Amino acid sequence: MFKKLANIMLLLAAILMAACDDNYVSSIPNYPVRLQVRLTAEYSTFKNSTNQFLLFEARKLETDRIGYGGIMIYSGLMTDDYGNSVYYAFDMACPYEAKQDVKVYPVQDSLPGLVRCEKCGSEFNVAYGFGDPVKGPATEILKRYRVTYSSDVLIVQPR
Repeated sequence: MFKKLANIMLLLAAILMAACDDNYVSSIPNYPVRLQVRLTAEYSTFKNSTNQFLLFEARKLETDRIGYGGIMIYSGLMTDDYGNSVYYAFDMACPYEAKQDVKVYPVQDSLPGLVRCEKCGSEFNVAYGFGDPVKGPATEILKRYRVTYSSDVLIVQPR
């Protein structure tokens, strides 16, 4: 009886660990991502703002790597424990179209964090960092990147 219970617990633990793994596979190909954004020096109005976007459709420095369709950084609606904005980064390529030159852009005068594909019209909500589709033919979320904040620099890299 004890052995059977131990096997069940082991199986349950394995399932839970697999469920917590970020094993999401995107239709957007894996391209190199490495971007450093100096907030005070270059984007002082973006620092600690809410509902603002920075778009990187081309490299600024030779060392920049901006993914498949470019990188969109969004200053979310929430703040961390220290009062700093929470930042999210996404590939700008629409996952429905999955082409480098078909991108999503912020929708002006709309709900916070709404972006739209310029071709298929799919809309995505990035306000809380998920990039989930809310309208149009797309059913897949935007490809997300990890953002870390250190010494006034945002660092965008793969998840």
